[in-house]
Amino acid sequence: MTDSPEAGRARAARLASFGFLARFLVLLVALYAAVASRPVNDRAIVPFTAGVASVSGKLLRVLGEPATVNGTLISGGGFGVNIENGCNGIETTILFVSAVLAFPASWAARGIGVALGFAAIQAINLVRVVSLFWVGRHYPAIFQASHGLVWQSVVVLCGVVLFFVWAARVPRPAPAAES
Repeated sequence: MTDSPEAGRARAARLASFGFLARFLVLLVALYAAVASRPVNDRAIVPFTAGVASVSGKLLRVLGEPATVNGTLISGGGFGVNIENGCNGIETTILFVSAVLAFPASWAARGIGVALGFAAIQAINLVRVVSLFWVGRHYPAIFQASHGLVWQSVVVLCGVVLFFVWAARVPRPAPAAES
């Protein structure tokens, strides 16, 4: 007995969803493992994070804040923050990149998605770092809630929303012909 066309499409959709989820999880674990390794962390992540601190410090000075930067530490006006892993936008970027690379789209569309998503996530993270420094300096009583509850959630949510927006707009490859 053969399936109806609807049942065949439903089965194909379930298999495609499972394939996406499996690719996503493999990529997620692989990318997290890569950035967690000491060589990648020391040679790429720490310098990248220092760059985030440097740009944030410049933005803070443009906004009139007395910020100085030393590596990943931003300080000034009696307050300081050290940007560590988890606060540099890399985890959200990994989540986003894993989803984009696992999604059934052309490699060109995936490349554009990764590049634009990375830039958007890092821009959002810069707003996060600058605003957290400002909050910590001027309203220290709400710094921890702003850092741990509000901004961590906002950055991750932005990464997820960026993926959904990209996925909704990217052309999908034509389905394989049924035999």
